[in-house]
Amino acid sequence: MPVECTLCHQRPAVLKRPKTSQAACKECFFQAVETEVHQTIVTHGLFTRGDVVAIGASGGKDSTVLAYLMKTLNERHDYGLDLFLLSIDEGITGYRDDSLETVRRNERQYGIPLKILSYQDLYGWTMDRIVATIGRRNNCTFCGVFRRQALDRGAAMLGVDKIVTGHNADDIAETVLMNILRGDVARLRRCTAITTSSEGAIPRSKPFKYTYEKEIVMYAYFKKLDYFSTECVYSPNAYRGHARTYLKDLERIRPSTIIDIIHSGDSLAVKGDVKMPVQGTCSRCGYISSQILCKACVLLEGLNRGLPRVGIGKATGGNMSAIVKKYGLREEEEEEKGEDGRRHHGGGEGEGMERRKGEMGGCGSCTCDSKKRTCRDPSTLLDVTRPDRPEF
Repeated sequence: MPVECTLCHQRPAVLKRPKTSQAACKECFFQAVETEVHQTIVTHGLFTRGDVVAIGASGGKDSTVLAYLMKTLNERHDYGLDLFLLSIDEGITGYRDDSLETVRRNERQYGIPLKILSYQDLYGWTMDRIVATIGRRNNCTFCGVFRRQALDRGAAMLGVDKIVTGHNADDIAETVLMNILRGDVARLRRCTAITTSSEGAIPRSKPFKYTYEKEIVMYAYFKKLDYFSTECVYSPNAYRGHARTYLKDLERIRPSTIIDIIHSGDSLAVKGDVKMPVQGTCSRCGYISSQILCKACVLLEGLNRGLPRVGIGKATGGNMSAIVKKYGLREEEEEEKGEDGRRHHGGGEGEGMERRKGEMGGCGSCTCDSKKRTCRDPSTLLDVTRPDRPEF
């Protein structure tokens, strides 16, 4: 005998909601998910009428459902938003090239304009080349850092006011666990925030903060949405996978575990005497960073110098400075903007140059060792004014 939908008591149930354990028919399930996402958007004030919003689109289930719901709810509730799809091509053969075809179909299906940026254009590297250089153990570190910055750059190109991503409740709970296991207090404090924003940066929001991954899959399946379901070929070795496995084991015992962890993360408070990183900007590229150089610049510098392991791991405070000193990564402290608006690094004349010359014991114009006749000036390797690098 068919189980009756516990929401409408009229139609037979076709699924059991992982989040609430309610038996629901398709129509009630759709309405429940859409209403919950709408309530999340309204309750947290994620958007303002007239906002231009970039939807981070990968072609996967989360971003596809997000694009569909953003379009649907924008029209149904008259948010007054101007939507764009923003995709990042990491350069992963057999994965990203196929998923981008899904995104292009979504562009036509939903009538939302699409912008694609690639690692190759932004950094001069693809993930295939990076993995071939460093192996598969730490490749997700490079991809995550580069992708975050690429999304911001793409959003700046589009002139958007907000970025929305498809991070769901499972993703956020996993991040809480990962930060606890790594002892990363700074990230632990902010990882459950539904909107993250730093001074001068475009705010990012997570409309799916309270939406379970299984329900997103069910929604996409019953709505027959066009999405790409293959896992990244480089992700099986990711540290997140261990946190995900642990979370799924807990969820089987207690379905509310995911939301419970998120609520715990929201309620965490850091003692006042705990030293937290201070936000600044990267002295090389101007991107937001709490260190002298942002993580992306350090990783990219290492790749370009043939030292790909530079910067891998937890680099905070003193040891980031040690990395800069050890590998001769010059702090671009003397930079100014010329009439063209680009950054121009200060020259080597005057007292400052003489001081550095004495400290380095080299020629004074770079980080070279004059006795060994080897120059390691990094400015030609990663210069924001380099003509083959897009300006934002």
